Amino acid sequence: MQKIGVIGGGTMGAGIAEVCIKAGSEVIIIEAKPEFVESAQKRVSTSLGKAVSRGKISQEDADAALARLTVTVDYDTLADRDLVIEAAPENLDLKRQIFARLDEVTSAEAILATNTSSIPVIQVATATKKPARVVGVHFFNPVPVMPLVEIISTLVTDEKIADTVADYVKNTLGKTVVRAGDQSGFIVNALLIPYLCQAIRMYASGYATAEDIDAAMVGGCGYPMGPLTLCDTVGLDIALAASESLYAEFGEPHLAPPPLLRRMVEAGQLGRKSGQGFYNYSK
Repeated sequence: MQKIGVIGGGTMGAGIAEVCIKAGSEVIIIEAKPEFVESAQKRVSTSLGKAVSRGKISQEDADAALARLTVTVDYDTLADRDLVIEAAPENLDLKRQIFARLDEVTSAEAILATNTSSIPVIQVATATKKPARVVGVHFFNPVPVMPLVEIISTLVTDEKIADTVADYVKNTLGKTVVRAGDQSGFIVNALLIPYLCQAIRMYASGYATAEDIDAAMVGGCGYPMGPLTLCDTVGLDIALAASESLYAEFGEPHLAPPPLLRRMVEAGQLGRKSGQGFYNYSK
């Protein structure tokens, strides 16, 4: 697979596009609006520039990678893509609309993938006429740095398709692949989100400060960062969406979003990307 499409040029989509073009694939990013095109292009070029400055890639290779990237709003350009990866916000209705559109413009041989972090993949796949060719391909943020990708097969996914995607992610992109069944949260978020929610409940109760909760898990458990810092890094809106998906799937009380998490998202306090979360990043 050398011709890749990516739906959405935000943080995740740009990161996915970057690792693909660095690996030699030709990538088309589809943006929702014309005014977003330049921003998506800049995200990729800026990230590559940082990689050059850190000695991770040569300027020549960075320039060659950028030459393999196209950003547009025209879905029809995806007609020749081998694999299209959707990296839109965690909204099921939106994802289903995108996959219905992809079903119209891609070839019968194209593989369609969703980067959802928590929505059961079959709920997206059934928006197409070829759900057997739909898989979950869950990258982690920041995509150029994080080594893991979850590959999710639904009850109807053709396993040869899933194997083909896993081979591309592992042997072309150089990522570590784990395979998961199609339940909300898959492996990582099914374990991580309850932990983050419990940390938020502890903080909201006044039992401990954000700083002490984070310091305890870093110093006492060896985690690279504490749960509230991780929430801010991931984005509180993403954590909320994942928690809602898990709760809808399993109905267990400990999976329900903490009220404080919901209030912070409603207030626009999304973490690092908004400048305010459990910590202030305005400086």
